[in-house]
Amino acid sequence: MTEPTPTPLQPLPEDWQRALAVVAHPDDMEYGAAAAVKRWTAQGKEVVYAMVTSGEAGIDGLDPAECGPLREAEQIASAALVGVDTVEFLRHPDGVLEYGLPLRRDIARLVRRYRPEIVITANYRETYGGTFPNQADHIAAGRATLDAVRDAGNRWVFRELLDEGHQPWDGVRQLWAAGSPLAAHGVDTTEHFEAGVASLEAHAAYLAGLGGAMADARSFLESFGRGAGTRLGTRFAASFEVVNLKF
Repeated sequence: MTEPTPTPLQPLPEDWQRALAVVAHPDDMEYGAAAAVKRWTAQGKEVVYAMVTSGEAGIDGLDPAECGPLREAEQIASAALVGVDTVEFLRHPDGVLEYGLPLRRDIARLVRRYRPEIVITANYRETYGGTFPNQADHIAAGRATLDAVRDAGNRWVFRELLDEGHQPWDGVRQLWAAGSPLAAHGVDTTEHFEAGVASLEAHAAYLAGLGGAMADARSFLESFGRGAGTRLGTRFAASFEVVNLKF
C-alpha cells in the first residue's frame, strides 16, 4: 500500500515589514519557526518576540524562582541569533495559563504598541495531528492571540488601553500558526536552517532538563524541516496555518 502524497504547501507572502510573534513559552518559536524568522530579519524585516510565560515550570529539577530568569536569559540569547532584538515577557503563570480577558488585554496591548502587519503564534489546535495532544498553554496562548488581534483594532474593547496611550491598531493582515496540523503554507528555511538549530540549542538548560528526542535540536528540526520542505519543494521549510484577517 502506497503512502498518500502530502498536500503541497503554498509559499507565504513576504510583502510585509513588521511582525509580532506571541507564544506561550521560551523555546516555542525555536521548535520550527526560528529559521523562518532568521530569513525574514535577513531581509530587513522587524520581528518582535513576546513570551506569555517565562517557562518557569519547564525544568523538573529547578525551582521556578530560579528557572524563570534562566529561561528568560536563554530566550533573549536565542532570539538574538535569528536577528530579534526585542523580547517581551508577560509573566503569566507557566503550566496553568488561562485563556481569558486579562491575557487577551495584555496581548492586545502589545499589538497596539508594535503595530505589526503579521502576527505569528504556535499551533493552538487540540492536537499536533492525529491523536497526539497539544499542550494546554499553547492552546490558550494561541487562541488568546487570535482574539487579541481583533481586540486591538476595536477602541471600545479594553478601553483602559486608550488611557495608557495605546491607540487601536487594525493593520494585522494575517495570523500565522507555526506547526499547525492545518498548515497549508510554508517558507523555505534551507539557507537559514543552521541559525534555527543554533537558536534552539541556545536553550541549553531547558534541553538538558528535557531529555529525549526533543532535546536533540538538530535531529528534531531536520525531521520536521525536511517534511515541510518536501511539501514546499525545498530542502527545509517551516509550515504555517494562515488565518486571514483582511478580506
